[in-house]
Amino acid sequence: QVQLVESGGGLVQAGGSLRLSCAASGLTFSMYSMAWFRQAPGKNREFVAGISRGGGDTDYADSVNGRFIISRENAKNTVDLQMNRLKPEDTAVYYCAVRPGLLRAGISDYKDWGQGTQVTVSS
Repeated sequence: QVQLVESGGGLVQAGGSLRLSCAASGLTFSMYSMAWFRQAPGKNREFVAGISRGGGDTDYADSVNGRFIISRENAKNTVDLQMNRLKPEDTAVYYCAVRPGLLRAGISDYKDWGQGTQVTVSS
């Protein structure tokens, strides 16, 4: 079965950086598009960033564009999210998700999810 394990979350000060990683197993990694979503308390889960199967196409939410960078290492079955210039409003649980085929940005487009990792940005 597909398993996704996120790591790298933690507590950082506003303006700082953090790097999240998602390790995948149980799938042919290069056949799947990957994405990061996040969910803050009392809010709906929202798309953050996505990357296509070969890594040549990326997509970012307006709220993080220019600050976050998504990347993948297919040889290691991992996808990372480099988060820079963090803001308190970035505080959320961040989830890794995968779908076979083309990159999409909708929650319903994704088949498998990780357990999430907490990111807290202090003022």
